[in-house]
Amino acid sequence: MKKLSDESDERLICLYAEGCNEAFDELIERHKNRVFSYIFHSVKNSELADDIFQETFVKAIMTIRQKRYVENGKFSAWITRIAHNLIIDHFRQEKAENLQSTDATEVDILNRKELSESTIEDNMISTQIEDDVHRLINALPDNQRQVLLMRYYRNMSFREIADATQVSINTALGRMRYAILNMRRMAEENKIILTM
Repeated sequence: MKKLSDESDERLICLYAEGCNEAFDELIERHKNRVFSYIFHSVKNSELADDIFQETFVKAIMTIRQKRYVENGKFSAWITRIAHNLIIDHFRQEKAENLQSTDATEVDILNRKELSESTIEDNMISTQIEDDVHRLINALPDNQRQVLLMRYYRNMSFREIADATQVSINTALGRMRYAILNMRRMAEENKIILTM
């Protein structure tokens, strides 16, 4: 029998999903330095980097345990993407907290986001939100995804959607409602923030 250190990442994921906790320990050992370095380079704070590092692997554990891990590339890229998303979430939350003012006299009417050029961070957050929305849409059942795409991306009316899908307007409206509810639920479950 092969030692765990000789197994591929994909095989270790399968073993972990089957209940072999040591397989995930090997994955952490294999990728911890690179993932931690990536996080630390982004946040420049070792305590914060450690928190995000732990949360990264907790999310990975939950995804694999819930059998939601889809092998579509390398584990290293996937785990780095989780870390990246958590870094973005941290900066987004920090920015929101910094924008809250406790004293109304401190408000400068010219110091408004809509009057400024977007920053690299704003662009990263915006791109991340778009990616998160697309992932949530792709996770919807086919009939809900179809109605949502027709409504928001093809600008079709509910009458046109009903005709195109050969259902009643009420059914089209119901599918849209469930699509939005499901996206909100999935966003909450995965701690995805969909606002700037």
